[in-house]
Amino acid sequence: MLNRFVKKLSGLAVLGPNDVSAIEHATSRPRRFAPRKDLIREGDEPGPMFVVLEGWVCRYKILPNGARQIMAFLMPGDACDLHIKLLAEMDHGIQTLTHATVATISRDEMQAMMNRHPNIAAAMYSAQLVDEGIMRAWIVSMGRRNSIERVAHLVCELYLRARGIGLTHDDEFALPLSQLVLADALGMTAVHINRVLKELRLEGAMTLGRGSVTICDLAKLIQIAGFDENYLHRRLRSVD
Repeated sequence: MLNRFVKKLSGLAVLGPNDVSAIEHATSRPRRFAPRKDLIREGDEPGPMFVVLEGWVCRYKILPNGARQIMAFLMPGDACDLHIKLLAEMDHGIQTLTHATVATISRDEMQAMMNRHPNIAAAMYSAQLVDEGIMRAWIVSMGRRNSIERVAHLVCELYLRARGIGLTHDDEFALPLSQLVLADALGMTAVHINRVLKELRLEGAMTLGRGSVTICDLAKLIQIAGFDENYLHRRLRSVD
């Protein structure tokens, strides 16, 4: 089975056979998780680095009133918290959104692998910079984009991220996220999300089906979102 972590890192640095073997060995003992399973909770002592091999995962916080804010989506190939062990406790939770296959790599194992394989280290640091760019783009969306721009921008981002790891088919890609999950990520209600998705469909930009999105007019979706892919740093990648 294709290792999506290898696929992602290969787009961020030139990996040789020894590099690939090291990554495959480090992720060779994954666990399967059901949806809505916490991998780690806010307040827990930080543990190993999580690597998502299959499925979707999110970072989230629960507010005092019980509302949830999703702060990031992790797709197959994504890893999180390279240096998290430096913290005393987690300041957010990480939870599966779908059935997911997740490998764990201890800090010591990851550091040793990066020391022995500088190309892996370069790819990991690049991946971390891309994650930080995504976080900044989300902050801008929450603060300055209106609702239709916000939804369109997120879909553009997820489409390009999925395409970078080979998870798109023509203009369609899997998006196994409910409207409630999208609402929690975009600071909107599920009713509002439904209204915006209908508007984007009527505009001929995209359609959201059961578990997938079809991009009907990518240029129009980009125009609506005001999307600039620079923050994804795809010039580092081998996929167009």
